[in-house]
Amino acid sequence: MAFLKHNGRTLCYRLLGDGDKPLLVLAHPLGMTQGVWDNMIPALLGKFRVMTWDLPGHGASAAWPDQSDEITPEDLAEETLALVAVAGAEKFHFVGTSIGGAIGQQLISQHPGRLISATLTNTGAVIGTPEAWNTRSANVLELGLSTMAVDIVPRWFGPTACDQQPALVEGWRVIMGRGDDRSYALLCEMLGRVDYRKRLGEHRVPLQLIGGSDDVATPPETLKTLAHCSGAQEPIILERVGHVPSVECPDQFSEILINNLG
Repeated sequence: MAFLKHNGRTLCYRLLGDGDKPLLVLAHPLGMTQGVWDNMIPALLGKFRVMTWDLPGHGASAAWPDQSDEITPEDLAEETLALVAVAGAEKFHFVGTSIGGAIGQQLISQHPGRLISATLTNTGAVIGTPEAWNTRSANVLELGLSTMAVDIVPRWFGPTACDQQPALVEGWRVIMGRGDDRSYALLCEMLGRVDYRKRLGEHRVPLQLIGGSDDVATPPETLKTLAHCSGAQEPIILERVGHVPSVECPDQFSEILINNLG
C-alpha cells in the first residue's frame, strides 16, 4: 500500500505492475475496500499496470473532512485523477462496481478524453431512490455501520457465493463495520442525487456493462436501462452472481477484461 495527500485527506492506494503497460484503475463498491480486487490482480498484471484505492472513510483512506457536509461525483472523479497523476498516465482504462460505476459515469461525462475505456458493473444511471438513500444515511448516523452491516452485507452476494464461501458474509460485515459512519452516510446521500440518464448519450468512450443475475441492489434491468441511455451494447449478465463479481467470480471477470479491453 501507498498513501497520497489530496485536498488535506490521506488516500490509500496500490499501484502495481509494469509502468510500460496501460493503466487500469479499479473502483470498489460502497461499504467495501480495494481488497475486493485482490483475487483478480495477479491475472490482470499480465496485461495492465493496476491501480486500486480506498474511497473516503473506507479501508485505510481518511474520512471525509468535518468542514464539508457533502461528497459529490466531481469530488470522487477529481480524487481518481489525482491518483492517476501519481501513476504518470495521461489516459487509462477504468473499471468501477456499484458506486465505482457512478464514478465511472462522472469520468465519462466530465473527462472522456482521459479514458481509453470504461467497464461499469452492478451499477446504474440512477441507483435506488433519494428517499431510500437518505433513510440509510440517517440510520447509519444513528446506529453505526457495524449494526447496519448485519442487514446490508448479505444483499451483496448471490446464494452460490454464500454457499461456497461460508465465512464470506461475516468477513465483509467486519470490514464494513470498521468504516467511517459519516463518510458512508455522505456517499449514500450522493447516490441519492446522481442521475446520468441525460448525460451519457453523446460520449465516445468505449463502454462495457456487466451485471449479475442474482444482484438485488442493481438488478439486470438497471444495467439495461443504463445501456439504453448511454448507447452501450447490452450488458453481460453473469449467471448466479450477485453485486460483487470481483469477489464472486474473479477468474471470469478477469477473463472478460483481458479479452475485451484493447
